[in-house]
Formats: sequence, C-alpha cells, structure tokens
Amino acid sequence: MSNLEHTNQEKNYQDILEKYDKESVVKSVQSKWQNYAISFVAVIYSLFHLYITFYPMPTLLQRALHVGIGALLIFLIYPVSKKYSKSGIMWFDWILGIVALVTAGYLCYEYEALMTTRGGIPNQADIIFAILTTLIVIEAARRITGYILIIFALIFLIYPFVSSMDFMPDRLLTRYYDIGDIFGQLYLKTEGLYSSAIGASVSFIFLFILFGAFLAKSGMGKLFNDLALALAGSRQGGPAKVAVISSGFMGSINGAAVANVVSTGAFTIPLMKKIGYHPNFAGAVEASASVGGQILPPIMGASAFIMAETTGVKYSTIALAALLPALLYYISVIAQVHFRAGKRNLKGLSKDQLPQLKLVMKERGHMFIPIVALVVFLMESVPVGYAAAYTILITIIVSWFRKETRMGVKEIIEALEDGAKQSLSVMAACAVVGIIIGVVNLTSFGTVMTSYIVTFGAGSLLLTLILTMLASIVLGMGLPSIPAYIITATMAAPALADFNIPLLVSHMFVFYFGIFANITPPVALASFAGAGIAGGNPMKTGWQSLRLALAGFIIPFIFVYNPSMLMIDIHNSAITANSFPLPAISEIISVCVTSILGVIGLSAAVEGYFKHNINMVFRIILAIGSVLLISPEFISDIVGIVILLIMLFINLKQKDKITS
Repeated sequence: MSNLEHTNQEKNYQDILEKYDKESVVKSVQSKWQNYAISFVAVIYSLFHLYITFYPMPTLLQRALHVGIGALLIFLIYPVSKKYSKSGIMWFDWILGIVALVTAGYLCYEYEALMTTRGGIPNQADIIFAILTTLIVIEAARRITGYILIIFALIFLIYPFVSSMDFMPDRLLTRYYDIGDIFGQLYLKTEGLYSSAIGASVSFIFLFILFGAFLAKSGMGKLFNDLALALAGSRQGGPAKVAVISSGFMGSINGAAVANVVSTGAFTIPLMKKIGYHPNFAGAVEASASVGGQILPPIMGASAFIMAETTGVKYSTIALAALLPALLYYISVIAQVHFRAGKRNLKGLSKDQLPQLKLVMKERGHMFIPIVALVVFLMESVPVGYAAAYTILITIIVSWFRKETRMGVKEIIEALEDGAKQSLSVMAACAVVGIIIGVVNLTSFGTVMTSYIVTFGAGSLLLTLILTMLASIVLGMGLPSIPAYIITATMAAPALADFNIPLLVSHMFVFYFGIFANITPPVALASFAGAGIAGGNPMKTGWQSLRLALAGFIIPFIFVYNPSMLMIDIHNSAITANSFPLPAISEIISVCVTSILGVIGLSAAVEGYFKHNINMVFRIILAIGSVLLISPEFISDIVGIVILLIMLFINLKQKDKITS
C-alpha cells in the first residue's frame, strides 16, 4: 500500500469514527501556544486527581473542580458544532471556559460560609452561579455527547417548575418548588450536578482511564493484538478469533465501544475479509467483541465504578460477579465465529505470517504485571483510588524492563495529557446526569417511574424484566453507556426490589442491556462503525451483531432467576445487601460447566452447524436444550445435557455419513 493510499484509508477511518462517535469530533488547533495551553491544563487536571487521591479535599469542592476544569478542557478541545472544528479555539470558547472555572472557584470561596453560617441555604448569588454552572454543564455535555442526553436532562430540569400545576397527572403532581429549591439542589449539594456519579468519576473512573492511557503508551495495544494473533491466528477462522480476543481486552480497559471498533477493527476486519468472512459478519464480530469489553473484568470500562458508588457494593465483588457472564458471552461469540468458519471452510492465517507467542511474551509480556497487580490490590480490598494510582506507578516502572515498552518523560507527560482528554466524556455525562439525579431526589420522580413499571408489569417478574430491558435498550441506543446505566439504575432498577431481587443483581441487569444497545438496531452505533470499515450494510451488520451477542441477552434473565451465576449466595441476604458469601464450590463448578456447554450449544444452533449442517427443526431443539443448560437448575441441566448429547450424536452420524 502506498503512503497516499494509507493516508486516505486513515482519513476514511477517522471520518467513520467522527460519524458515529461524537467524542472524536475535535478542533483542529494550529496555534502552538494554544496547543501548549491545552496540554498544560490537561496535565494539571491529571496531577490534580492523583493529588486528591492521597490528600482529599471536601467532597463538594473536589467534585466542583473536577467539573470546572473538565468543562474548560471541553471548551478548548471540542467545537461548538462540526463546522467550527477546523477553526481552532474561538473567543467564546475562552469565555465559556473561564466561566466554568469561576463557577467552581465561587463554590470554593463560599464553601466555609455555606456549610456554617448559611447552613446550605442558597442566597441570590448562589442561585446565579448555580444557573451558570447548569448551563455550562449542559453546553459542555452537548459538545461531547450530542443532543439526546441534553434533551433528557432538560425535560427533567423543567419538571419541578411545572410539577405543581393543575394540568399534571395525579402521580406526577408535587408541591411547589421555587428557583432556590431547584438550583440549590443542583449546585450546593452532592445530590445534583455533583452527585455520586461525579463522585465516581473523580475518585475512580478518572484514575482508571489514566491507567489505560499509560498502558496504551507502553504499547499494550500491540501486545493484545500480537498475543491474540499468536494464540488464535492460525486456527480455523483465526482472524475473527483474534478480533474477539484483542477487542475484548481493549474494550475492558478503554470502555469506548465505537472508538474500539474503529481502532482495532482497522487491523482485524481486513484480515477477516481476507480469509473469506462476509463484510457484514466481519463488522459484526468487531462490534460485538468491542461492546462486550465493558462487562469484562478486571476494569470493565467505567460503568462498573459508577455501580460500585451507587450500590455501595465493593468493586471487587462486582468484578467477580461479572466474571462468569462475561466469559460466557465471549465463549459464545468465539464459538459462533468458529462454527461459521467450519460451515464455510474458512482457514486461519499461515503461521509464517504470525508473531511467535514466545517472542511476544519475551518482548512485551511483562506489561501484564500492572494488570495482575491491579487485580491483587482489588482482591485485597485496597481502596480503589489507591489501587489505580499504585498501578499507574507500577506501569511506569515495569515499562522500563524492556526497550520496546520503555516510557520516558515525554511519554509520561503524553499519557497524563491523553488520560485527561479521554476522561472528559465521562465527566460531562456524569455531570449532566446529575441534573436528572437531582430532580429525582428532589421530587421523588424515581418512585413514580418505579410505580408505573410495576403497574405495567402486572405483578409478573418476567414482564417487569422485559419492560426494564426495553427501557434500558431504548435509553442505551441514544446515550453513552454510563448515563444510560445511571438513568435506568435510578428509575427502572428499583422496580425489581418489589420482587425481592438484590440490588446488585438488578443493577447488573440494567447495566447489561444499556451496553448492548450499542449493537441493537435500529440505532446500533458500534455495528454501524464496523460496517463502515468493512464496507458492509449497516443495518444487516447490526442484526448480525445481535445474533452474535444473543447469549448476552439471555444471561441477564438467567442470573436474575438464579444469582449463583454471579457467584453470590443471596440466601439470608437483604435486598440492599452490599456483600455476599460465595456459593458452594460444587455449585460454582456445576454452573460454570453447564453454562459453558449451554452457550456453545446455543452458538451451534444459531449458526446451524457443529461438525455438519443442522436443519431448522434440530436447531430449535438444540437451542431449547442449550438455554436449559445455561439456566443453573438441576432438572433443567439434566434435560439440557440429554438434548445436547442427542443432537451431538445425530450431527456426528450425519458427518460420518457424508464422509463415507
């Protein structure tokens, strides 16, 4: 490929990224001093978070500074609209950025008086700064996340102004709220703009995004790609398996589904097409693997940290609970690409085209040490913020072990800058969702929504789960995974409490479907990005992604009915419990074995192939048996394994008949 062709291809990939990922539309800043200013603010932003990890400020102040400095960076980096993206930093961007800093500074200046002599009661100046801060947050979030989240926030912001009026339905009718009640709630308390969502962004998410930036600078992406190629590249349908493995690893660290599709897909999708996979299928493999990274421990993107903050459940407990469902999801995707390759006789890549496992591990294998260290820290109950900060330091030290990964001062500064920039979408989403959280806390709107869901559910757990799933998917189609999770967790998840579903289980349920909305038509942004790179049909790629992710849509229903799949024992535990004992070892082993067999059987049924083609009747029977196996109940397991063995026997007999 010539340099010109390579440049054109990179531009095409960037255009695809900007089309489906609002966060990637940034300004083209030509001025050196403006670039230096952005870099300086970004590095300071990262250092500030490292500092407050060990020397914390009052909660409200560190959250306000997190939002204020982050908003300044957004106004410097992101254009007011796409047509201004080539214009650099405009005069109004500087004004908005300064206002963002001033609003945070005002809160710092007035904090002592606010907490003592004024008792948290807003005066006129407080209300003015509260309104300014709300507008700043809305505009910053609009620039980086788009309009849908902003529309949600504005609807909620309007609600308390009109909720006492006569035209409101009885369930939505509230007492009168004045402007001081509303904006005091949003600005002066940790239940609005500076809610627990921003708290998680400050204390945990930023540091883990920063950790990911340091890993990226040390060449972790190349390690994942080369390792996946060495392990699976020569196998049947190898490039598709490489895509699943490498995209899963990267998705767990960065949590950005569309960006992950474009960055890893630029490498894996052409390889899949090269050995014979259809463009629609190749794009779908990359999309489903990238999206699934957010449910894959140990890092799970960013939403899991919000879950820990919201539920009070330790992150290590959440990561352990997420482990088996995530592995089942990836086994299902790998099994489908394997069966598709067998059905179409698609071979792997030649071994002389692939890196050697021994050489890959020798050159870059030491970079797994920080990830192992992180897992150890979390399992040993080291505070999450400390664990992230320690692993950043370990990453720097470990990178010095080999020349290929060594980070110098330049790379460290660039990692600090990249981490700050990558955190901005999370900060903006969490801040603007704070408007929704503030209004829900002020007006009890969440209780109203819960009552509606329970009413429509008509006392049926299954119907309530389906309604909750649909709400999560619809929200997730237009929103990033973090605000989609927060909104559904605030309004939909509490409905499951009426059925004695533990808090952790209900939050995991909405978490899954908010994420998989990225590959659910008609608005499957990750799938559309994969189709753009593969040259496939966007909608067909979306439906193919849905097929590949089928296990991910079944598993949440299974773990609601039997939480042992999450490796927790809920017997004698309260609904609001934040810690659980492990089930018996025999039960864990049984759940793992039967569930793995079940998702493999389900994948064969979806593809219509095991060792030989499977007709439609047998596919339906196999799918039923597989779902029974995934459901961790003794009787269903026995029936499922019998069905699976019969179908396997018939399939092998058919294969022998053909070969003989």
